[in-house]
Amino acid sequence: MKPELKTNDFIRVKGARENNLKNVNIDIPKNQFVVITGLSGSGKSSLAFNTIYAEGRRRYLESLSSYARQFLGNSDKPDVDSIEGLSPAISIDQKTTSHNPRSTVGTVTEIYDYLRLLWARIGIPFCPNGHGAIQTQTVNQIANQIFNLPVKSRIQILAPTIKNQRGTFANEFAKYQQLGFLRVWVDGQVYTLDEEIKLDKNTKHNLSVVVDRIVINQDKQTLGRIVDAIEGVIKLTEGRIEVLLEDGKILSFNKNHGCDQCGFSISELEPRLFSFNSPLGSCEYCKGLGFSYEPDVEKIIPNPLLSINEGGIDIFKNIVHGTSLDWQRFLSLINHYQIPLDQPLGQMDTDLVRMILEGSDEPIEIKTVSNSGAKNVRFEHYEGVAHLIKRRHLETSSQASREWYSAYMSEITCKKCQGKKLTTNSLSVKLGGLDIISFTELSIDKAIEFLLQIELNQEQKKIGELALKEIINRLSFLKNVGLEYLNLARRASTLSGGEAQRIRLATQIGSQLTGVLYVLDEPSIGLHQKDNDRLINTMMVMRDLGNTLLVVEHDSETMLAADYLIDIGPKAGNQGGEVVAAGTPLEVMENTDSLTGQYLSGKKQIEVPKTRHAGNGRTLTLKGAKGNNLKNINVTIPLNKLVLVTGVSGSGKSTLINQTLVPILERLVNYKNVKPAPYKEIIGVNHIDKVVVVSQDPIGRTPRSNPATYVSVFDDIRELFANTKEAKARGYTNSRFSFNVAGGRCDKCFGDGVIRIEMHFLPDVYVTCEMCDGKKYNPQTLEVKYLGKSIFDVLQMSCQEAYDFFKAIPNIARKLKLLCDVGLEYLQLGLNVTFLSGGEAQRIKLAKFLQKKATGKTLYVLDEPSTGLHIEDINKLLTVIQRIIKNGDSVIIIEHNLDIIKMADYIIDLGPEGGEKGGQIIAQGTPEQLLNQVDKSYTAQYLAKILK
Repeated sequence: MKPELKTNDFIRVKGARENNLKNVNIDIPKNQFVVITGLSGSGKSSLAFNTIYAEGRRRYLESLSSYARQFLGNSDKPDVDSIEGLSPAISIDQKTTSHNPRSTVGTVTEIYDYLRLLWARIGIPFCPNGHGAIQTQTVNQIANQIFNLPVKSRIQILAPTIKNQRGTFANEFAKYQQLGFLRVWVDGQVYTLDEEIKLDKNTKHNLSVVVDRIVINQDKQTLGRIVDAIEGVIKLTEGRIEVLLEDGKILSFNKNHGCDQCGFSISELEPRLFSFNSPLGSCEYCKGLGFSYEPDVEKIIPNPLLSINEGGIDIFKNIVHGTSLDWQRFLSLINHYQIPLDQPLGQMDTDLVRMILEGSDEPIEIKTVSNSGAKNVRFEHYEGVAHLIKRRHLETSSQASREWYSAYMSEITCKKCQGKKLTTNSLSVKLGGLDIISFTELSIDKAIEFLLQIELNQEQKKIGELALKEIINRLSFLKNVGLEYLNLARRASTLSGGEAQRIRLATQIGSQLTGVLYVLDEPSIGLHQKDNDRLINTMMVMRDLGNTLLVVEHDSETMLAADYLIDIGPKAGNQGGEVVAAGTPLEVMENTDSLTGQYLSGKKQIEVPKTRHAGNGRTLTLKGAKGNNLKNINVTIPLNKLVLVTGVSGSGKSTLINQTLVPILERLVNYKNVKPAPYKEIIGVNHIDKVVVVSQDPIGRTPRSNPATYVSVFDDIRELFANTKEAKARGYTNSRFSFNVAGGRCDKCFGDGVIRIEMHFLPDVYVTCEMCDGKKYNPQTLEVKYLGKSIFDVLQMSCQEAYDFFKAIPNIARKLKLLCDVGLEYLQLGLNVTFLSGGEAQRIKLAKFLQKKATGKTLYVLDEPSTGLHIEDINKLLTVIQRIIKNGDSVIIIEHNLDIIKMADYIIDLGPEGGEKGGQIIAQGTPEQLLNQVDKSYTAQYLAKILK
């Protein structure tokens, strides 16, 4: 008798030691909605992504052949004793979907593939010249139309081979004669092919071959001749047929989709015709991009009030009157046309400005002298600054040079396709009155509505039923994760991390997989509370399909909705890495050891301030903002206050602040060459002397960069070591203690501490450098110690440990204290910055900026600083922000987190919805004032729940 099989209901993790995890053992229930939470740096991602998902991916890769593995990359085995009950794992993280400009929401979700199929199968071509719908016709249908002409009509059936082309066409005439044809019809006149036909090669001509001349009689023989003639025409013209009547009138027909009035025709409809990645469908000018990079006059001449001598032409500002060959050539243009060097460019004659940008109208004398003294004089057209920039951008092979010239260029909508990416033929096919690109430009909401209301005939319904159903389902999944404001034409590279993650989530729902382990990284990021409720319901649907959801999250609503909650802690870094509490949300709330539980139960909370900052009475007013979906709005921002910009996803927050206000101020205050979204006027810029944008973009591209080097505290530490008695006795300078410079670093690993060994078909192996034992420096450098610690020992310290160690050194302690104040006390000083999360990178930037003395006129701008932060970490961050306000500076934050919103001095709420339904200011004032506007503000509705 066979033994009874028991269902494995848990993922059993034993001995997890990845990163800071301390031999973690935990049973995670399968087919449940499980949330892992804890302080930033406590080890949540180490457990979820670096251990459980990493092992799932590794096992999958090991099941493949060595040939397949070489294309999929390798995966290290995580530091764990064992994991049992592991299902196939899929990671849905916060990384941007694609940087490819051809990648869109439609292509990423594969909805565009179904749309191409739908338009190809049931779309109707329309003549772009306004002659209505055009249909395919069979040879017999065309023949019957000709056969039904009046009896005794004398007609000539023509094959139109040349349309509006220049040339003499002697070769074509010879070819037609060889094929057995006797006559041609050229520019309204019939010629025999045995006579000499002289045509002006510089004039455009129309040429047709006379295939047959027929007198219409109502008999089978006549109909047969017509059919034979049409088939002969099709061989020459791929479907276009013309019939010349006795009165000179021409009837046009087309076997393919063709207009019988103007002759416009398109080939057989197929999905490739609607692909902007296919030569068949993509616009021939922009190659399917919808735009081209062109020099931007506003970037080349950012300040028209400046003259050339004052650096008015930005690309030449550092070489005015220098020896650069570019300047010498430009000076030749200046001298030839006597262009004034001291006149503001905005007041200069427009023809002169045009020649500066586009080049000379005639060859001019261009004189240059090389560095060696060789003189060169040439007579040629000066190409113009704009053409110089474009040519260099195309020709250079240097990434740095390409980025340099890109700074003076902008994306310009393609003039041929008007940004629609496809050919005229492709765009002539419509469904419900819309071409395929116009449909993708609808918001998800409107696209669903359009497809549900579209009128189709019975044949179209039968053919398109399955594709329509799949498209509507996938669009609905996007709507259910709070993305109804997006459109399918939106470029994937412009999506936020949260939007990209939710798109992948919607795609997975559409796949209807079961028995899968999904590992998600803070899916609530970027979501308003209104949208978050739908996201939670979507994750419940995925669970109910028979999947396990492992979600790293800090959002309270998500945690309370979980089936099982795991709290990692108790603190961060070396003081974390343990399971503090695990169970249902109620069980975690009852656990006194759990900091998360205390916040969820309300025993601990961020207190609402009793008074709001009064500010300094000054304001910044932006008028006529109308970028993207903004409805020509005016907004006044009080200064020396904490101002929160809120609103549902897609309501226009980022457009207003990141794409309009910040670029305006960076251009006027920080003197950066950036271009803001459209606006009318800004008032109060004189109250700002510096703009500090604290983004979540990665800091440093090199793995050698670390928190200590980024905030410049490592320079002070190296100087401290260089000033020790031992270092002075040996003649060591600061550079001796740098792992980036030869001398003090290990010569074998070049300061990395590890040696990488490439293993074919296996993960690259990193082995500790045997020469320095992983300490990056040579033994002589490590012999120099400060209070018993070597330079390597210091890099191994956390920010808190380093602060305690260097407390007596004010310059070092001050910088380390700032890192601790922003909640990064757990971070190792020597940690590779490429391992930092977006939230950690943002806080390190904030710590760096806070080193500088407050001016009382600095504006800090933060975009969702709560990302990746536990409620306790948010509390620390708010303390730092309050300090900025008290120092007289101003802070603007784009945020959805209610714990931050309730701390605001002033709220600007955008909406009422996302996309086209947003872009308006619907409520503003203090949090208390917003409570009087709950009838029109979603933010006010959710704020009311925690302020009352």
